[in-house]
Amino acid sequence: MRKQTKKMAALLMTSTLVVAAGCGGGDAANKSSGAGTSSETGAPSTEPIEFSFFGGDASPNWTGMQDAVGKAITEKTGVTLNAEFAVSGTDQQKIALMIASGDYPEIIFPKGETSKLVSAGAMVDLTDLIDKHAPNIKKIYGPYMNRLKFSKEDPSIYTIPTNSMVDNTAFDAGGGFEVQLAVLEELGYPEIRTVEDFEKALKDYYAKNPTIDGQPTIPLTLNADDWKIMITVTNPAVFTTGGGDDGEFSIDPDTYEAKLHYKRPEEKEYFRWLNHMYNTGLLDKESFTQKDDQYKAKIASGRVLGLIDQSWGYGEAENALKSAGKHERTYGHFPVTLTEEYKDPSFTDIGNGSGYGVGLTTALSEDQQVRAIQFLDFMASDEAQVLNNWGIEGTHYNVEDGKRVIPADVQERKTNDNAAFQKESGVGLYAPLSVRYGDGVKDPSDNYYTTNYPEQITANYSEPMKKALAAYDATTWKDLFPAKDEFPVKKWGAAYNLPSPSTPDFTVPFQKSQDIVRKAIPAAIVATPEKFDAIYDQMLNDLEGSGIPEMEALYTQLIKDTVELWNSDTAAQ
Repeated sequence: MRKQTKKMAALLMTSTLVVAAGCGGGDAANKSSGAGTSSETGAPSTEPIEFSFFGGDASPNWTGMQDAVGKAITEKTGVTLNAEFAVSGTDQQKIALMIASGDYPEIIFPKGETSKLVSAGAMVDLTDLIDKHAPNIKKIYGPYMNRLKFSKEDPSIYTIPTNSMVDNTAFDAGGGFEVQLAVLEELGYPEIRTVEDFEKALKDYYAKNPTIDGQPTIPLTLNADDWKIMITVTNPAVFTTGGGDDGEFSIDPDTYEAKLHYKRPEEKEYFRWLNHMYNTGLLDKESFTQKDDQYKAKIASGRVLGLIDQSWGYGEAENALKSAGKHERTYGHFPVTLTEEYKDPSFTDIGNGSGYGVGLTTALSEDQQVRAIQFLDFMASDEAQVLNNWGIEGTHYNVEDGKRVIPADVQERKTNDNAAFQKESGVGLYAPLSVRYGDGVKDPSDNYYTTNYPEQITANYSEPMKKALAAYDATTWKDLFPAKDEFPVKKWGAAYNLPSPSTPDFTVPFQKSQDIVRKAIPAAIVATPEKFDAIYDQMLNDLEGSGIPEMEALYTQLIKDTVELWNSDTAAQ
C-alpha cells in the first residue's frame, strides 16, 4: 500500500513565515517538578504534569484529552498535552516561525521538517534517554535501532518513528485507481487493468448515465489543492509505470542514483493520457482549480465515477455516502498501469524503515526530558497500543472467549460516523505519540494489536462491496494487486520518510523544481493535444537548470549513506 499517507509534505522545503506557531515552550514555574520516577517505588512518576505539543498533521477531532482514551492515558501517566496541530499545508510555516523565534513546544511531531529543527539545535538526542528509560520502545524497535539514527554523519536519534508501523502487514488496498461499485455492476464487472480499461468503464457508464440524482455525472476528478497534487496527479505517473514510491524522486536500485521522477520518459505518456482524458471531457474541468473541500463534496454527492487517490484522501466523503445508504456509490480499488507491461508497486516491501516521528525539544529541562520519554514509552506499551487502537474495554470492545470483539453498534459508528466516534472515544487520535506495531501483529493475549485484520475488514464490507469482490474472485481489493514478493525489498526503505538535507544547496533548488512541476504539469494536461509536447519538454529542460542536478546528487548521496548506515555492523540490538 502506498504510504504517502503520511509522506505528502516530506520534501516541501519552503520556509515562508505565514502563520503564528502559538505553541511556546512550557514555563517551568507553572509545572510540577517533572521528576521522572516516583521516590517511593522507582517506577515512572504519575504526578500531574502538562507538556506543550505540536503536531504537524491536522487533528480536527482533538478534545484536549477529554475523550475516553485521553482520560485513560492521563490517569495512567499523569500527563496532559497542551496541543496545537497544523491545518492542511501549514506545518512548514509554523515550524519555520518556531525556528525564527526560538520558541518551541516541548514535544513535537514535525513531519518532514526534522532536519530544519536539528540544524537549529532545537531537538534533543534521545539515544541515552531511550536506553535508560524506554524499554517498550527498545522492545519494538530493537533490531532496527540503527534506522532511528539521523544520518551517517550525525548518528543521534531525534525522533521515534510513529507513521511507519513495525512489522506491518497490509491486508487491503487503499490506493490505486478507484471505480464506483455501481459502475462495475452495470458493466458486468469488467477487467480494470490498464488506463485504457479504466477509461472505457468510465466512458461507457457516463454515456448511459449523464446525470446521477439530478446532478451532472463526473467521470473522473482529481485533487490538485496544494500538496495533494502529488497524491492524485503526479505520483500516479510513477505507479502506473512501475516506479517505486520515493516521493519526488526515482531511485536506481543498483546505483542508488536519485533523479526527479518526472525525468522518466514513460511518465510523459501517463500525463499525455490525462491530457487525452481532459480533452475528451472525461476529466473534470475543475480538477486544477477546486479546493479540497469541493473535491470531497463532489465525491459525497455520489456523482463521481472514478478517482485516482488514496482512501485517506477521500475517506470522509466516502463515509458520507455510507451514512446516506449509498454503498453502491463507494469505490473498489484496482492496480491500474499505463500498459500491461508494468506492475503496480503499491505493496513493495520497504522493510521496517524510519519515518516521521515524535521527538523532544530543548524547551524541556533534563528532568522533564526523562518524564517525557517515559510518557512516550508508555504510549509504546501493549496497554497503550490497545487503548489507542481498540478503546476502552466494556465500552468500545468486549473480550469474549479471550478475543477482543467490537460490538455491532460501535462498529457501525466507526464505519458510518467515524469523526464523531473518534472525537468521543479518542480511538486512533494518539498514534503520533510513539512507535507501535502494525496490522497483523498479535499481542501476548493472542489478539491483534490493531483492528485491521482480515476477519474484521471483510466483516465491515457492505453487500455491494462483497458482491463486487466476489465477481473478481477476491476477498479484499489487495488480492488484485501484485504481491510484495514480486518486487525486491527496498534497502533504503521509502525515501519520502528520510530527513532531507536542510541546507540551501538542497532546499532552494528543490523548491524551484516544485514550482516548475506544479505549474507545468497542470498546463500540459489542460493544453490542446498539439501543445502537450512543447509544454512538457520545456519542463524537462527547466529541470536541468537552477542547481537541480546538483540537488539530485545530494539526494543520491543521502540514499547511499542511508543504505550504508542501516546495514552497518554497528546496528544497536
